[in-house]
Amino acid sequence: MATTPDPGITTPRLDAGVPDYSDTNGDDFEALSRDRIPVRSLRDDDLDPIVRIDAKLTGRDRRAYFEAKLREVMSETGVRISLVAEVDEQVAGFIMARVDYGEFGRAESAAVIDTIGVEPGLGHHGVGTALLSQLLANLDVLHVERVRTRVTWNNFPLLGFLGRNGFSPAQQLVLIKPIDPA
Repeated sequence: MATTPDPGITTPRLDAGVPDYSDTNGDDFEALSRDRIPVRSLRDDDLDPIVRIDAKLTGRDRRAYFEAKLREVMSETGVRISLVAEVDEQVAGFIMARVDYGEFGRAESAAVIDTIGVEPGLGHHGVGTALLSQLLANLDVLHVERVRTRVTWNNFPLLGFLGRNGFSPAQQLVLIKPIDPA
């Protein structure tokens, strides 16, 4: 038997005090592009679109690299956070990341963005922001403390995008030594 609530009694909302991130009129980072652009977890059948987008961006066919990354994402036991954004039900961009729980003897949960790419014709349409926003939301749930990535010093569009989204240079110096086979 169903009962009707007494109109004089108000029940507190379960979402009271929780920000409404679906309000696309707001200026909150969380309410930006990921509410307009669907972002989902990476799947096996995303390989070809990812390779195609990456080839347009880099001018190289890095299928072997992405095949290895996809195998790692789908089968390794480590926590991986890799996402795809869709526009008109087509892959429009991707972000591949992983969570590390320490390196060089330091215990720290940090995520590493391995690669990110957006269909060139969709740049400045919120695809990259949607991917990054969803990644950060997922990492927050995992209690990850920071996110890092590496960018070539002259990739100004990517540096600008990351800078606009709160990334700054790390206090690390990367050293490299070529190995002479002689």
